[in-house]
Amino acid sequence: MLRQTVRDLTREIVEPQAMAHDESGTMNRGLLRKLGELGLLGVTIPEADGGAGLDATASVIVHEELAYSDPGFALAYLAHALLFVNNFYWAASPAQRAKYLPRTLTGEWIGGMGMTEPSVGTDVLGMQTVARKVGDEYVLDGRKIFITNAVEGDVFCAYAKLDERITTFVVERGTPGFSTSDKIPKMGMRASTMGELIFDGCRLPAGNLLGREGGGITNMMRNLEIERLGLAAMSLGIARRCLDVMVAYSMERRAFGQPLHELGQIQRYIGESFAKTEAIRALTYGVAATVSPDSRNRLGTDAAKLFAATAAKEVADAAVQVLGGYGYCAEYRVEQFLRDAKLIEIGGGTIEAHQKNITRDLTRR
Repeated sequence: MLRQTVRDLTREIVEPQAMAHDESGTMNRGLLRKLGELGLLGVTIPEADGGAGLDATASVIVHEELAYSDPGFALAYLAHALLFVNNFYWAASPAQRAKYLPRTLTGEWIGGMGMTEPSVGTDVLGMQTVARKVGDEYVLDGRKIFITNAVEGDVFCAYAKLDERITTFVVERGTPGFSTSDKIPKMGMRASTMGELIFDGCRLPAGNLLGREGGGITNMMRNLEIERLGLAAMSLGIARRCLDVMVAYSMERRAFGQPLHELGQIQRYIGESFAKTEAIRALTYGVAATVSPDSRNRLGTDAAKLFAATAAKEVADAAVQVLGGYGYCAEYRVEQFLRDAKLIEIGGGTIEAHQKNITRDLTRR
């Protein structure tokens, strides 16, 4: 039922607006609110606190279906629903949940997360944003970069070092000493915006500490697993879309007196793309079934995103090749999906980081 709901929404509402927002580089805030009306912004949040009370598999379904039509918007959704809402919820106190969930679960407020820094990407433990305790307040100084939803965001989970221990804070737009940059132009995922979070003597009340002092690593690692599943699911949506376009085009287009799909070279692209798409599906959903707030699977989530990211990019590239000049142009949108697919090899952990994590976990075994 969830899949059918999101698939219908995607066909009727997401698909018609997708190309325009890719071209303009703007995020559709009204569409996010529509997802809030359907209860999709709190898929992983218990029903007692206003969420849907579903699991990591449900989150994967939503991300896959949205990415089939609009990977850029799916990324904005991921930054809100996983990087803020899910991340926030499992570390927050009852009072914090009561304060922030009503607005973020409806989409009235847009959320995001600040982790990556200008001089520190994958090496998050080397972050340079610092927090100081001054009386009953915390004061933050530093910058975060490449932050999805930074431009539109109303509230963020932000990581900083407090006495050399990574700690999580909730930061609202309008807080003294906090600002965001203009939109950073980017290669793909243009239907979501990206910018900097700037902390210049940003003063936060003690109630904005999320979890405990020094507990940021726990919050971060717990959320990274479901984030990586969301990104793997987006890869699946991208691969499915490109495969469907490839197959349809090969049936319509003729070359050398026969349908394109009867040519051996085209059959190779289609056959291998189908196999890769099904492999992404099996791995991503298989791992999703093992992940919950109480059950971690870093090895599996690293593997799912590592494989899915590269395989989806290869399927998108094959689609461009099968369509030739039409694939390189915007009409069929496969060039957009190729641009979008590249981000997943970088965001949420680079493929090199996944390779390192997997090797370390396997050798420790």
